[in-house]
Amino acid sequence: MQLLPQRILPGICLLLLSFVIPTVAQQVAIMSPDGSEASRHFAEILEGEIAAKYRIVDTTMSEAAFASTKAADKFNMSVEESKAAGLAIGCDFFILVKAETTRRSSSVQAKYYESHAAVYSVSTRTGRLVFWALPRFNATTEQEAKALLNAAANPLASEIANKLRIAAKSELAEPLLVKMDEPPDADSPLARSLRTPIPYRRIKPEYTSDAFLYAITATVDIIVDLDERGLILRTEITRWAGYGLDESVEKAVRSMNWRPAERNGKPLPMRFLLRYNFKKTDKD
Repeated sequence: MQLLPQRILPGICLLLLSFVIPTVAQQVAIMSPDGSEASRHFAEILEGEIAAKYRIVDTTMSEAAFASTKAADKFNMSVEESKAAGLAIGCDFFILVKAETTRRSSSVQAKYYESHAAVYSVSTRTGRLVFWALPRFNATTEQEAKALLNAAANPLASEIANKLRIAAKSELAEPLLVKMDEPPDADSPLARSLRTPIPYRRIKPEYTSDAFLYAITATVDIIVDLDERGLILRTEITRWAGYGLDESVEKAVRSMNWRPAERNGKPLPMRFLLRYNFKKTDKD
């Protein structure tokens, strides 16, 4: 766990100042950044249902704009990177698809095939991951596994469309952030009289079974608003990863008892950023 200065997230208080677009005009981009045939095929199937409810941005144009963004990992983006990508594309939401069919074996089955698709639905307005899904199916042959996954695309698309509608409404209703102190630079004069928040007992977020199965390496950032009593007022994931890692981080942070920040011995509320790095290791 790293507590980092807020300067790495410029504009965090401006999340709600972006433009408002009527629902009927909302545009969605559906992309497969890894460029694989499996990902492109599943993305194309998703378009069918979603196109009935949203205007779909041309795939070639959206993928070209998305490729020009500076995010090092297109499936592990910060909210600032996500907002910049969505604005470059010119969409209200974008959906990222990474699909694959893998040959596996287990103690109960010598050989089988798994087809899965990691699907990320992201809001341009906030940069948040508003919905994540991992449909996956096993079968004795590769063709059967692929057919099962493809058949799940239409119901998944309906669920995504519903989640996007809910996100669009809830984002408009969000209140403006309350101004709070933030950790200064370590060499700043303000840092001399400040004691930053710290948990009385650190809890390590779980590296989830889904993350383990697919050997996911990712970083999750979370903003925490802590009051002068050490109570958490608000959390927000500001670098998302999927695979249950975002939820794992939030659960761990909220499970910890916190000592509040102090300046000259006086407790004060503070907004701060925590960073968690995940990687599969042998002992996991």
